[in-house]
Amino acid sequence: MQVQTEERGGVSILALTGRMDATTANVFEEACRALLNAGAKKIVVDLGGIEYISSAGLRVILTMVKASKGTAATLAFCSMQTMVAEVFRISGFSSMLPVYATRDEAVGALS
Repeated sequence: MQVQTEERGGVSILALTGRMDATTANVFEEACRALLNAGAKKIVVDLGGIEYISSAGLRVILTMVKASKGTAATLAFCSMQTMVAEVFRISGFSSMLPVYATRDEAVGALS
């Protein structure tokens, strides 16, 4: 998995590409922790480039949501491909986490 970081109007954006599974989820965790440790308070996770997410990926997302609450930061998710959106829906993540159709909507909601 690859991660690109961008800043837009006080919102940090993590754009992920590839697969989020047991062998790659730590890449997301490290990038997200680095933003939180640097003091980021608004983070959008763009999942548009993620073609597959496993339970290990979901577990890391949940870990990072909990870590963000500990630092008074907000995480929002956006741009999910159909399979990833379905996994979020089935797992209940889409009802308990802020999920947006596009990156612009997510950034706008956190701005």
